[in-house]
Amino acid sequence: MTVSATSSASTATTTTSSSSTSSNSTLTSSDFLSLLVSELQNQNPLEATSTTDLVNQLTSYANFTSQQSINSNLNSLASSFSSLVTLNSVNYIGHTVEAKTDTSTLSNGSATFGYSLSSAASDVSISVKDSSGNTVWTGTGTGNAGSNSFTWDGKDSSGTQLSDGGQYTISVTATNSSGNSVLNYTTVTGTVTGIDTSTSTPSLTVNGVSVSAANIIGVTS
Repeated sequence: MTVSATSSASTATTTTSSSSTSSNSTLTSSDFLSLLVSELQNQNPLEATSTTDLVNQLTSYANFTSQQSINSNLNSLASSFSSLVTLNSVNYIGHTVEAKTDTSTLSNGSATFGYSLSSAASDVSISVKDSSGNTVWTGTGTGNAGSNSFTWDGKDSSGTQLSDGGQYTISVTATNSSGNSVLNYTTVTGTVTGIDTSTSTPSLTVNGVSVSAANIIGVTS
């Protein structure tokens, strides 16, 4: 009878602990220790917890506490790193930069783009599209290995000067003598006029277009 009563108490306590734990989605260090103590208090005298099991549980408790401390330190480090990235991004304001992207705003009748080739290209075709996806200009470009630049004069294929303020996207097709693509990426060059820190990675405003700070590959002035 004594064994039966102890077993029932254990079941009740375990059930209560489980309900309490399930009602809280986060298991704290105190919760973990309380469960361990409850197990020792309500264990079956005829089937006591073995020394090995107890050591394993204590080890798990120690690891759990250490992991919580590590997580807290990592969160603090991530916050500090984010602040540092934001501070560094502010330094770009007012400078002319080159960034990996394909869109720029037409300003003063022109827009400067660039593209990188892994090796020399025998054929380079360039097209410029407006914000609606309509192709407004097509032509050819240089095929030197490495960096190449292209300044569009803001005129469409019929020679009509387009208005400043519109956003335009460049598309480059570059192939070698074997017909294989050698295009790495496209870039834009412009002055940084602002910074947006509303996301985890700060964005810079370059020629009126939002560009991730991580995509900046050079500062020219």
